Amino acid sequence: MPTSPRTPEPLLQRSFYAHHLARMRHRLTARALSSLPEPESWLDVGTGYGHFPQAAKRFFPYTSFDGVDPTDRVERALAEERVEEAYRGRLSDVAPRLRARYDVVSLFGPPADPAELHCALTVLRPGGHLVLGGTWTPADVEIPSCAILPGVLRIPYLHHHRLVARKAAG
Repeated sequence: MPTSPRTPEPLLQRSFYAHHLARMRHRLTARALSSLPEPESWLDVGTGYGHFPQAAKRFFPYTSFDGVDPTDRVERALAEERVEEAYRGRLSDVAPRLRARYDVVSLFGPPADPAELHCALTVLRPGGHLVLGGTWTPADVEIPSCAILPGVLRIPYLHHHRLVARKAAG
């Protein structure tokens, strides 16, 4: 007699745990980054609903957080005041008008397009910090104008890491 396939985990339960794991990852990342000087402005690339900026405001209360995302979720992030400015589209679409505007740019998603990293450097001020998610490697950011800061930022319990790079001043 054939056995029945394993019953999949209910969608609600799966999304509940994924949501809380993501919230914990955002808080731990923001806390770990709090050793940086408080920036004036921060752009979160692929911000979605703006959950990372919301978590980071606890550690950077005077920072202006903006978000860019190709979906309409960024507009909801703006409506719920998780970001102060919302840009719908890809970073490459908005980078020319945001040249050297941000002290910090965070890219937590996978490195889908190498041009995305160059666009991030375009909107980053000299001396600013680039925060990259765990799918990025130091080889991905070997750019003459950018230096990886010593040590990889590890997030305890979640087995995630973040790379932090500083754009050369001047």
